[in-house]
Amino acid sequence: MEQFVKWLNDLVWSNALIYLCLGTGLFYSIATRFLQIRYLKDMIRLTFQGKGSDAGVSSFQALSIALSGRVGTGNIAGVAAAIAYGGPGAIFWMWVVAFLGSASGFVEATLGQLYKTKLNGQFRGGPAYYIEKGLKAKWYAVLFAIVTVIATGLLLPGVQANSIAAGMKNAFGLNPWITGIFLALVLGFIIFGGIRRIANVAQVVVPFMALGYILVALLVVLLNITEVPAMISLIFRSAFGAEAAFGGILGAAIAWGVKRGIYSNEAGQGTAPHAAAAAEVSHPAKQGIVQAFSVYVDTLLVCSATAFMILITGAYNVHPEGMAPIVTTMGDVEAGPIYTQQAVETVLPGFGAPFVAIALLFFAFTTIMAYYYMAETNLAYLNSKTRRVWLEVLLKLVIMGMVIFGSVKSAGLAWTLGDIGVGSMAWLNIIAILLLTKPALRVLKDYETQKRQGLDPVFDASKVGIENAEIWEPKNRDYSAG
Repeated sequence: MEQFVKWLNDLVWSNALIYLCLGTGLFYSIATRFLQIRYLKDMIRLTFQGKGSDAGVSSFQALSIALSGRVGTGNIAGVAAAIAYGGPGAIFWMWVVAFLGSASGFVEATLGQLYKTKLNGQFRGGPAYYIEKGLKAKWYAVLFAIVTVIATGLLLPGVQANSIAAGMKNAFGLNPWITGIFLALVLGFIIFGGIRRIANVAQVVVPFMALGYILVALLVVLLNITEVPAMISLIFRSAFGAEAAFGGILGAAIAWGVKRGIYSNEAGQGTAPHAAAAAEVSHPAKQGIVQAFSVYVDTLLVCSATAFMILITGAYNVHPEGMAPIVTTMGDVEAGPIYTQQAVETVLPGFGAPFVAIALLFFAFTTIMAYYYMAETNLAYLNSKTRRVWLEVLLKLVIMGMVIFGSVKSAGLAWTLGDIGVGSMAWLNIIAILLLTKPALRVLKDYETQKRQGLDPVFDASKVGIENAEIWEPKNRDYSAG
């Protein structure tokens, strides 16, 4: 089974997907005239603008849900894996993916808002919805929805739970079974409370955990401030094969940087549009800009915090797949949260292991919550004609079961299954948003036109000439006036 899973992962994550992700990000950066730079001020302003309604959540709550999906084990264990298999240069390529992916993130989130719908009194949206409405390809939309339910409901939760269990075992000696059962019970309490409870938990936990983690990272860096120039130099030299020790793994640095960058920030993967669609805003581009900002927060802040702690303290190994180890500082230790725990331990003895374990608990747990919301949204799409409540209950029980299973299975298998889920969604979503480039850019142009006129942009789909965006028709203006 593990051999088959590895073969499937290699097929999904061929160089073609890596080039597709980078190329799409570059294309949208140019097409939007580098929106990710031009609208930095708007990103912050719009994040705290607008309020929720009975149908939708606020922009900040939607951002928090999206960040809860983005900021997870990929920011700790994923960064460690990128360094272990691609060397320090992989971090540079994670930054590149974040910068370019911010433009892709804008497009997919804007499309999520544009083609959202109202089901059972709440806004719902995501790739399945904009594929059906924008591309008029029902079969493609159903395929994406099925793949996403499988990925976010079955494959991805185990990665997060596995990292939590590993961190807890290393820090407190806690049996993975105990960790898994505890996580499943708490998760059940939250997800059985619906989107409101998920949003309320996310908007409190996500900012708190990210800020605390970054502050500790800053402390570790400040206590090793003299090593910063050498660390930055190492990252850039390794990224282009100029560092003698890592010159032979340039391809691995790019591949692992892109793979782990996408896994962490999820730009183009098709996950963030689900949360973006739930927001109550007056113009689709507004939430697109907010979600573009979340890519920066995930990679440039949280992932960089992990990378700097690991590299500046030397708490890492580099052993590319199929090659002899290059760096063996950590000894015979599997790449994961232990790298980060050891990094903090070097400057704060006795604090590193428990702190990272608790940070990982919050990071990964909120990601599992976000996965449930994505899985439920796609199940709602598949189940919209004749709503079967028992399917929703079954999904909740399955994801709780996968949390327990993921806590006790091997990390290698967990990550491989997770990569297959991420890669499969990315293939389907990136192709879809490329085909929907025209309406996405029309929305951006309308937003910019109204901004130049000194207006607070309000969207009218019929005025812009976009079909099948019923929520944004004038007769439904009360649904989109947040």
